[in-house]
Amino acid sequence: MLRSGTFHVGYQGVPGAYSYLAMKQYFAGCTLTAEAYPSFDDVVEAVKEGSIQYGVLPIENSSTGGITTVYDLIRHNDINIVGEKIVKVEHCLLVCPGTRLEEVRKVYSHPQGLAQCHAFFKAHPELAECPYTNTAKAAQFVSGQKDHSLAAIAGAQAAEPYGLEVLLRGIQTNQSNYTRFVIVSRQAEIPPEANKITLVVSLPHKPGSLYHVLGHFEQHGINMTNIESRPIEGRPWEYFFHMDITGHLNDAAVQAALAGLSLENARYKLLGNYVADGSGSV
Repeated sequence: MLRSGTFHVGYQGVPGAYSYLAMKQYFAGCTLTAEAYPSFDDVVEAVKEGSIQYGVLPIENSSTGGITTVYDLIRHNDINIVGEKIVKVEHCLLVCPGTRLEEVRKVYSHPQGLAQCHAFFKAHPELAECPYTNTAKAAQFVSGQKDHSLAAIAGAQAAEPYGLEVLLRGIQTNQSNYTRFVIVSRQAEIPPEANKITLVVSLPHKPGSLYHVLGHFEQHGINMTNIESRPIEGRPWEYFFHMDITGHLNDAAVQAALAGLSLENARYKLLGNYVADGSGSV
C-alpha cells in the first residue's frame, strides 16, 4: 500500500461517494490530485490513456456480491489491480434540513444502495425506490431539489458537502456490510509483501473441469478467497471464472498451482498481485 508521494487518482461519482472515501483511505498520507468521473468506464479509460495514475473501482460487496461490470472492465482493458481497500458501508437516509420521515415519498440511491436496504423499504412501503448513478450524486440531486418529499441513501460523509441532514443512520439490512474497492493502474506493481492474486481462468467445456482446476490450488495449499463466474461472449452456457487466491507470484506453491492449470487445458490471465487489505472482511 502506498504510504507517501504525490498521485493523480480517479474515481467514479462525486465527493462524498464511497469510492471517494476508499480513495482517501487508501492514499492516506499522500498528496492527491483527485478526478471525479461519471462512470466506471470513464475511470478505466483515463487509466488506459495515462491521464491518471490510478483508478478506484468497487468490485465486491459483502451483501450483494461481485460487481460484474467492473470485473469485465478490468479483464477487457488490460489494466492491473495494484491494491485494494475495504470500506465499511453504513447507509444513511439524507434529507433537506427540517424534513420529517413522514414527509418523504421518494428515495434516491445507486441500485446496490437500494438493494442493501431492502428491509428498510419493506418496513416503509410508502417509500418509492428511485435508482440513481451514485449514492453521493443522489445526495447532490436531492440537495438541489430542496423538496421535503425526497431523500437519498448514502454515507454520512455525503451529507455535509451538499447541505443535507442525516435523518436515519445504519439503515442497511446487513450491519456487517463492506464494499471492497480495487486500485487499478496501467502498469503492474508487485511489491515483495504482495499476498493476494486476482486472475481470470477459462476452462474447457467438459464435466469436472472446474473441480480439477480447483484441486491444484488445494494440492499446493493455496487458499481461494473469492470466485465469480462470468459467461463467455459468443459461447452460450460456457463460463470463465474470476478468482482471488492468497500468495505471491514468486512463491513456489503458487507457481506450481498455476503450472497445474495448463495440465487441465485451462488458460489464465493475471489481473494483479497486491497487498490484501486487512481492515475489514468481505
